[in-house]
Amino acid sequence: MGAAALVLSAVPTGAAAAPAPSSGEAVPGRDTRAPALVQGIRESVPATGSAAGAARGHLAQKQDRYRIANAERDLVPAGTSAVGGRETVRLQQKHRGVPVLGGQYIVRMEKKGGQRVVTGTSGKYFTELRTGTTPQVGEALAVERAVDAVLTGLDEKHFVRKGKPREGDEDAPPLTGTARGLVVLPNGPGVLTQHVTVRGTDPASGEPVLREVYVDARAGYPLLQYSGIKTFAGPRAAAGKPAAGKPATGKPATGKPAGAGAEKGTGTKLDGKPVALDVELDETRGLYVLRDRTRIPQDDDGLDNLLSTWDARGKWASDVSGRWPEGIQEFSSPTPAFGTEATEAGAVDAHWGAAQVYDYFRDKHGRNSLDGRGMTINSLVGVSSYGMPYVNAFWDGQKMVYGTGDEEYLPLASGLDVVGHEMTHAVVETSANLVYAGQSGAMNEAIADYFGNAVETAAYKVPDNDPDSGLVGERLCRTKSPRECALRDLGDGRTTAGSFIGVGFAGDNGGVHLNSTIFGGALWDARKELGAALTDKVVYTALTQYLTPLDGFTEGRAAVLAAAKDLKVGAAAQKILARAFTAHGIVPGWEQALGLDSEKLFGRINTTDTNLGAGGGWWAASKSNEAGSEPYSVWAGRANGKGEKQLMSPNDGRYHVNPATDGKTVVWQAVGPGGTDILARTLAGGPVRKLWSGRATGSALDVDGDVVAFAYYNHGGRQGAAYLSLKDPTKIVRFGGGTYHRAYNPSVSHGKFAYHARERVSLQAGKGVNAAAVYELTTRVVDVATGAVKVIQTYPDSTRIGPTAINGTHVFWLLDEGTAEGKTALRRANLDGSGVVDLSPQTGPDALNAYDLTVSEDTVTVGSYLPDTEIRNESTAKLHQFAANGDPQAPATRKGRVSCNRGEQATAAAVAGSQVVWLDATTGTPDVVTRTSPRGRCA
Repeated sequence: MGAAALVLSAVPTGAAAAPAPSSGEAVPGRDTRAPALVQGIRESVPATGSAAGAARGHLAQKQDRYRIANAERDLVPAGTSAVGGRETVRLQQKHRGVPVLGGQYIVRMEKKGGQRVVTGTSGKYFTELRTGTTPQVGEALAVERAVDAVLTGLDEKHFVRKGKPREGDEDAPPLTGTARGLVVLPNGPGVLTQHVTVRGTDPASGEPVLREVYVDARAGYPLLQYSGIKTFAGPRAAAGKPAAGKPATGKPATGKPAGAGAEKGTGTKLDGKPVALDVELDETRGLYVLRDRTRIPQDDDGLDNLLSTWDARGKWASDVSGRWPEGIQEFSSPTPAFGTEATEAGAVDAHWGAAQVYDYFRDKHGRNSLDGRGMTINSLVGVSSYGMPYVNAFWDGQKMVYGTGDEEYLPLASGLDVVGHEMTHAVVETSANLVYAGQSGAMNEAIADYFGNAVETAAYKVPDNDPDSGLVGERLCRTKSPRECALRDLGDGRTTAGSFIGVGFAGDNGGVHLNSTIFGGALWDARKELGAALTDKVVYTALTQYLTPLDGFTEGRAAVLAAAKDLKVGAAAQKILARAFTAHGIVPGWEQALGLDSEKLFGRINTTDTNLGAGGGWWAASKSNEAGSEPYSVWAGRANGKGEKQLMSPNDGRYHVNPATDGKTVVWQAVGPGGTDILARTLAGGPVRKLWSGRATGSALDVDGDVVAFAYYNHGGRQGAAYLSLKDPTKIVRFGGGTYHRAYNPSVSHGKFAYHARERVSLQAGKGVNAAAVYELTTRVVDVATGAVKVIQTYPDSTRIGPTAINGTHVFWLLDEGTAEGKTALRRANLDGSGVVDLSPQTGPDALNAYDLTVSEDTVTVGSYLPDTEIRNESTAKLHQFAANGDPQAPATRKGRVSCNRGEQATAAAVAGSQVVWLDATTGTPDVVTRTSPRGRCA
């Protein structure tokens, strides 16, 4: 899917520059008249009263500089930090009383000798907002749409499992949503949205889900979503033997519990080294526990804030994300010497590591715990994925969570850089709060990597110039060498111009892991030249006193250089910092240097979660305006790039998405507060016709001649598939849509309709929840003229099936038969069910992890990606082609890669022959592009 419309890292669009201040230096903001950075000033403000009051008064007094019309009304205090006489005030922008996402302005001051002086400002205050703030979509509908959007973005969207084994579980929702109130997205004049937090479990992978979703408050369309879980690696749940563990009982450490006070304990880390541990005798249990009350000062109420490590073995990652799990206790031992059990679970490493990270931020930067205000630090160890090994770690806004590891990877807490990484996410969240998407999310990851490695290199006395000092996660493996084991390398030399990977927000939250080492590498290169003490101080100051939530790479560079200058770093050191960023391609306007090997048909469409259509020499796509602030409209054009593009949809305030075309007619979905309509219009012109109305549709939509095929959802997410006649839309045939019979992935061609069905076929002995239901999963083809249904194939319980495609001779689909982890098969059959073969098998050296497909009469194109965490081009979605009608065993059957563009290639649609159109996110903003022939192999 395309990147979200929110301009998280947009190329400047010619916004008016801020006027230069009467003294000092100013950097203009993007799409705003307020300056992004002002420094080199010393202007007095009242020394008495609050810092926030003085800051707002300064902005109001200097309105000619800042262009903030009413600072007292539109900027509300969002936190003040004071260290060594320096005050940093963060102010949250509101538009007509509604918070603005990423609208945050910082005022930096010095308070010494009874005087207070403003030394600089920075941030984003959006001066061009004009949107109204009265919603037309209520919270209940927004929650429903947000949950639907997240569900369709997960693997379940493309791959369907057979039913759950017990009767009564069919409608158990895997996700739930919580309304958070109105928020303005700062796109152009602004877009009013309902903010919804969606949490639960990915029904396909078992990964925890915690996503922030922003739903247009006038049309009900989900405009933006990104993860609230900050993971160490990209989502990675390794399958293997069940994770050992046992549940326990207890409550989170929030204050002073019963106990006999601090004790000194010992334990052995997973690398075999003994370490001292701060523990406590819990008299209520008669056991020593991993509870440290020696570090974090008492709070204002006199309660001890703790550093505790909890036994979460037996808990799934989905049990603990965003909530405190029931039934766990702090890891315990009968003596202060914690033994093998604590070592193997990763509890010793987690407890020791958390203390190391706490001490680093306290001793090096004067920070009082992770939030700067003495918060309790909780770490959970031994978490699994559905009881299977979990090779990941995350910060969920409340606590650190560490997975079990597997046969190759140790428990994730064994890496001190991993512990530092996750705890730094908490520092970032409670300071700059960089939005975990796009460039701001990549900087979030980069800073977490940087300080994680800073803690590790200090603890293990690794020299700054050691070539392996920049490895991230290199100590996690049981057998691999450090360099083979590392998941990232801050010394990998990646640059924006040479290796930036553009992806939509559905992929790695817009590249937060894929692109993090570009920015993190610049910081680490500077550290090697300038040394740890100086560089760490500059980066920490930039994070806590300059950066704001929506800053991208360019603003990050400016923040670091400004922090260095304000800290009186010498000119030579400032040049080294600037040179490091330049060497990694982080210079103003770097996005404009990114190129494609394909022909651009429609540029910068600024949409999210909407497919392309193609056929008969035409393409169809949805597009917003340059700022991404307008509801989407459907356009069509010739696939050869000639002629004028045609606007197909009405300008009625709804979002017009997921178009399909056969070269004669364009059909699409119109999403509004009242539900979803399927609309149609001929390319020759004429009125827009409404074909169908319902609660919601899936993204699958297809048209061929007189037949329109589509997916739909009934309440409770019960999926169905249907087809209707363009001439008489009342002639509609439905499949599925019920609790015990569901249908998925429809496609249509040459009067044949293909889909997958999941249907309960029997109910075995027992009653209620004890009754065992038997389901059947099938691929089917329907003859539209006669209504005859042909079952092409029936599957065993372990199979997962994906989308279908059909042409005049064959039906094609994707499936996972469980024969190879992370790989899928491309299967083909004759329309009568004979001749079932795999054009691309699930096993073997050339097997793909395909998730989407489209077909012409002679060519099949699949979207595929590698499910790994290595930073490389192939980690994103790529397009591969196969001959549709040839011998599947012949080498010529596989045509190879469609394009070698290094960004995400998504939602391909076949035009004819080998030509496809697709959304390409290489430049960071999706473009509709095409190639008429495949590239073949990519270096």
